[in-house]
This record gives sequence, C-alpha cells and structure tokens, in this order.
Amino acid sequence: AIDSALESGEIDVNQEPPSDYVDILEKLDLVRSEVATATTLVARTNVANKPYDDKRVRNALQMAVDNNVVLQLGYDGLGTVGENHHVAPIHPEYAELPKKARDIEGAKKLIAEAGAGDFEHELITIEDAWQKNTGDAIAGQLREAGIKVKRTVLPGSTFWNDWTKYPYSMTIWYMRPLGVQVLALAYRTGEAWNETGWSNPDFDKALAEALSIVDPEKRKVPMKTCEELLQSSGILIQPFWRKVYNHHAEKVQGYVQHPMQQLNLGKIWISES
Repeated sequence: AIDSALESGEIDVNQEPPSDYVDILEKLDLVRSEVATATTLVARTNVANKPYDDKRVRNALQMAVDNNVVLQLGYDGLGTVGENHHVAPIHPEYAELPKKARDIEGAKKLIAEAGAGDFEHELITIEDAWQKNTGDAIAGQLREAGIKVKRTVLPGSTFWNDWTKYPYSMTIWYMRPLGVQVLALAYRTGEAWNETGWSNPDFDKALAEALSIVDPEKRKVPMKTCEELLQSSGILIQPFWRKVYNHHAEKVQGYVQHPMQQLNLGKIWISES
C-alpha cells in the first residue's frame, strides 16, 4: 500500500491519492501539497434523445440536485462547488452568476408539465471510484425528488467506445487553462466532442466573441453570456471542481501539485540536511 511505503521510507512521494486516501496520508509525517483545478465531472443529457429534447426535463434534473451534497458524497468534499456552466472560478475570464438553490418542488412541477413523471432515466458512469460515487450521489438526489433513475456502471474499455452517444451519462473533463477552451470543444455547434448535441446560435456567437478577446477582463462580458446560456439550457449538472493533492517526505524539496498534474523534475531535489 502507498501509505505503508511512504511511512517506511520505501518511497518518498506520491503523485495523486484518491480522495478517500487523503485523510489516511494526513496522519503520517508528510508534507501535503494541494491545488484547485478546473477538472470536473459532468452529468450531461444528449438532446437528440427523448425526453432530453425537452428543456423542462433538463432543468428539472438540475433543480433536483444540490451540487454541494454531491461534492461531499462523490469526492469527500475536496473541491469547489460547480455552477452548471463549466467555467471555473480559477479561469481568468470566469464571470460570477447569481447562486441557485436546490428546488425539489420546482423540479417535480417541471417534470409533470413535460409529462415525463413515469420516465426512468439511466445514468451511465465509468467504474472509477469517485466518478461512480458522484453518479450515485446525483441519482440519490434525483430519487429524493421523485425522479426514477437506473444506475449503469461500465468499465472504461466499454464506456469510452460510445461516450458521445449515451442519452444520459457522466464524463470527466480535465482542466484547460482558459474557460473558452472547454466551451469550444464541448458545447459549440457541430464539434466532435459536443456530447450533449446542444446547438445554440446565441451561444456560438458569444463564444466566438470571447475567443477573439485577449484581455481576460474584457472577455468576461461575452463569457457571462455563455455561462448564462449553458446554465439555463439544463444540459448539464456540473457539480464540482476537483482539488488535487500529493504528499511527500520532508526531505523532498520543490515537489508541488500542479493543477494540470505537470511534473517538473528539474525543480525537485532531495535535502539530506
């Protein structure tokens, strides 16, 4: 086990422990390094599949879920609460929007209006522990709102064959330094990685403007429009942003966790003093 190897001095560092391992390593005589990231996991609907072509159904799924609860249950609270628009607070062009609270009654009303009260949603995730746990947490929240959910957990070798085609599934998106980068890959009309199938000309126009602006402060103006359109579309529950950690022996110098998990060995050394 990694904790035993670190404690005995057999190894001096680890790269990134699972979230449920952080507390174990905290009890050892080690130095911890942590950093906020823009890596996340999204529960996205694909609008080419019923009932996800109905905005009321998509909004109801969002409204039924408390993202902070999902963070606590899915990733042991080791992150920052997401806002369902896939732009992180650490992104330079992030624009803050009004906070939204869980609304179970509102969700039930929308589902009923859409005539989807008897529909059973199948939420698909990969079998990786924190991704499975996050899917379970979202499913639990939806069931509390009276929404029927079946959970399907697939091995990675199966999941990634058709990841853009599932009607309702969860996908990990790793950090890009700028908010516009993931939006261009994942939500722009016709993109190969647009797994939601969503297309909105107003979003495309605002994103094109944001991509043309070098100054991040000025870029926040069209980015706010992008965030609002994504959030209101209901196409994704984006519950949290991951923090990532590493632990190392005190004699290891210059070893810090990087938000994109880059490892610069030229700046790391061992102090024998």
